[in-house]
Parts: sequence; C-alpha cells; structure tokens
Amino acid sequence: MSKKLRLILSFIIITIGAVIAAGTLELVLIPNKMIDGGINGISIILNTLFGGSLGLFVLVLNIPFLIIGYKILGKKFVLKTGYGMVIFSILLEVFNKFHPLIDDTLLATVYGGVAMGVGVGLIIKEGGCLDGTETIGILLSRKNSLSVGQVVFILNIFIYGSAIFVFGADRALYSLLTYFITYKVIDMVSDGLDSAKAVFIITDDASFIADNILKRLGRTVTAFDGRGYISKQSKTILYTVITRFEVSILRDILDEAPNSSFVTIMDVSEIIGNHIKKFPTKVQK
Repeated sequence: MSKKLRLILSFIIITIGAVIAAGTLELVLIPNKMIDGGINGISIILNTLFGGSLGLFVLVLNIPFLIIGYKILGKKFVLKTGYGMVIFSILLEVFNKFHPLIDDTLLATVYGGVAMGVGVGLIIKEGGCLDGTETIGILLSRKNSLSVGQVVFILNIFIYGSAIFVFGADRALYSLLTYFITYKVIDMVSDGLDSAKAVFIITDDASFIADNILKRLGRTVTAFDGRGYISKQSKTILYTVITRFEVSILRDILDEAPNSSFVTIMDVSEIIGNHIKKFPTKVQK
C-alpha cells in the first residue's frame, strides 16, 4: 500500500472512531449524567456548570496539548490528533440534537464503555488520540517509571473525584466503571497504550534512524552488524522496544530516512529492566 493511500485510510478510520466516540458520549453517557475521562471529562464538568458548547470546550482545552504533542511527537501526530479532535468536537454538537439511545444507567455504563473503547481504540491504532492527557502521559512516562496508562489513570482519578461534587457520588462511580470498561476495550482494539513491541530494523541508515528514535521516542537502540546472504552486502540491524502508541511515530521516522529499511515488529509478553529512557539533552553521534 502506498504512503498516500495508507494516510487516506488512516484518516477514514480516525473519522469512524470520532463518530463512534462522539455518538457514545452525547447519546449514551451524558444523558445518564456520566462523564468520560481526561479533557473530555473536564469539558463535560465545565459545560454542566457554566453552559455553552461542549464541543468548543473540548477543542479549546486540547489546544495546549496539541502544541506539546507537536514538540514531542512530531507533525504527523498533531495532524492526525488535531483532525480527530476537530471532527469529534463538531460531531458532539451534531449528536447533541438527537434523542438519547439509552436511559438505563447500568446499560449505559456497559455499552457506553464498550462503544467508547472501540472509537478511541481505532484512533489510537492509527497514531492519533482524542484526549490531551494521553500526551501528558507519554511525556511523564519518559521522565519516571510510570507507564502511560498509569499516568492517565492517576489524572482521571482526580477528574472523577471532582465529578462527585457535580453529578453525585453514584454517577461518578458509574463513570469510573465505564472508564475501566473503555480501557479494556482499547486494549483489544489497539493492543493497549503500553503494550510493548520489539522492533528489528535492517537498514543502511542506522545513524539517522537510531538518533531519531532516541530523540523523538526516548528509546535506546542496540546495533548489530549483519550481512545479506544473497547480496553479501553489509547491513546494520537495530533493535529497540517501543509501545503500541509509538509504532506510528516509528513509521514516520522510517519514511523520513533516505533509504528504505526492512522492519519486523513483534509482541513482547514481558519486560525485565527499564527500557524507557529520559530524553537526551543532545544526541550523541
């Protein structure tokens, strides 16, 4: 598949994910006085307290995280994430005019969580996100031993705690249960934010690729000397471990490399030791 066609397909899938997520929020969760996590949850709380446009709250509050994401993860991440957020915000206003699909709290909790997980999972799978807290999670996870999922979970605990004072304790607890269901479904759809992937790269651009992996992903790379069995040409084999969320950024790095590379990506069942490194102040050649 060509790069252009793959990019178009990626945006189509992001659009489908945004439709599912926005519809679930406006037609299932919000009518039952439940919130989503992250910036979406904060936006719902602010919208409930002060009125106005929920879609506008979501878009405006996410702008700072888009700027951070550009500096950390690159322009393609911001392009996909920004597109998803704009479509999501517009669709929130569209679905707001429809009648709720579910008026039973328990059903809304279960099916809302499942549908939200599918929508968000599709977007994450394509290298974007709908919520700025995921960007913060990626940044903070590289500064300490916490994973992306753990950082997002801690932030959401404070958000759901605040929801107690707006919607009541029972609705906040139902919302938290929805969040757990959503997170598990995201795992199934996108292999999870923190699912580890082992990457082998056979390349002639070892320095370019390794430097960019260190600079943009904060990962160290191990290099091996190799030789083509048929061509007899010398090759460099790079090995690193990344998360599922970072696969799309790795693709960007490989696309920017002067020459094409042969890459294999495999699931990792367990990691012993710290494979997440801090960003260097200067990349050493």
